[in-house]
Amino acid sequence: MALALAGCGFADSHAVLPDFMRTKVSEAPLEPVPDVKQLVREHLDSVFMAASAPRDVQVSPARHDLRGPGWTACVKAELTSATGKPLGVEIYRININEGLIFDRQRVEAEDTCLSETFEPI
Repeated sequence: MALALAGCGFADSHAVLPDFMRTKVSEAPLEPVPDVKQLVREHLDSVFMAASAPRDVQVSPARHDLRGPGWTACVKAELTSATGKPLGVEIYRININEGLIFDRQRVEAEDTCLSETFEPI
């Protein structure tokens, strides 16, 4: 009986078994965790406009993007308007893929960035 049960493990993805008994094939391997501090420091203009004069820039740890093989992180900084008026702290979620910042979005009230821990760059 033990010998029979030992052979009942999950089969590989190419086996002729029902889907629930097959192991899943990973669609794409995860890329290495990016160094968010260095990436933002070197590409600050990908997150903030130069005219906003970002100060006290801080980043959160990178999290695996659940929608793909890339990563997301949160970035916050004190910003100034084009007229020189202080805007206060603004927070953005950045998307990182293949070591590059390819998108950024301002954080909304329900975003998880608001509960992240931040470190200065």
